Amino acid sequence: MAQKVNTDKNAESHILKLISYDNSYGNKIIGTDEAGRGPAAGGVFASAVYFPSYSKELIEKLSILNDSKQLSKNKRESLYDIIKENTINSTICIEVDEIERINILNASLKAMKLAVENVIKQATKEKAGSNCQNFLVLVDGNKRIKDFDLALQKWVIKGDATSASIAAASILAKVTRDRYMEELDSEFPEYGWSKNAGYLTKEHIQAIDQYGMCKYHRPSFLKKHFAKQEQLSLF
Repeated sequence: MAQKVNTDKNAESHILKLISYDNSYGNKIIGTDEAGRGPAAGGVFASAVYFPSYSKELIEKLSILNDSKQLSKNKRESLYDIIKENTINSTICIEVDEIERINILNASLKAMKLAVENVIKQATKEKAGSNCQNFLVLVDGNKRIKDFDLALQKWVIKGDATSASIAAASILAKVTRDRYMEELDSEFPEYGWSKNAGYLTKEHIQAIDQYGMCKYHRPSFLKKHFAKQEQLSLF
């Protein structure tokens, strides 16, 4: 029992630390993060999240909030509904054809930009007198959003483990993309996307070698693999 109390205290301390980081800027904070930059199949997703306020009850519900990669699927799913219900948020997907056209980095940043703009529109519409200058956007990683006011954004390395709003955005993006990949898996079950989410696991690569690529694969991500296969076939 003592161990459980200690764990609860650690969780409470962690969420307060994440919230305190956001509050330290004094602005209305929007956090944004992406999911799906690395996989060789499926679109890339980005979410943006703004917490209008934090009640004691909400803080308790968010006690396990962290980088989505550090949480189990069940914990991400439980946080997803809490975040959706208590924030102004938006999630955007950039599909494979556009990823191939503008590259994955630009696609990720575009998804972030669109998600952030949606949140600002919602927030300013709901509260008269607000404008985009009242907000500061915290961007996970080491890149700023392109074609977006530099004065209104700040990149944060490992932001999903530092900022409450970025951590929340990472949850929405990850859960939404996982659900999307499960839908694609029902269409192309041979690739195992419900398990590997489009990443190039050994089983995924074997399936590509056996069945070839489908319309949801990112050809640019598989160039090296096919080049290697072609070289091996020469011997």
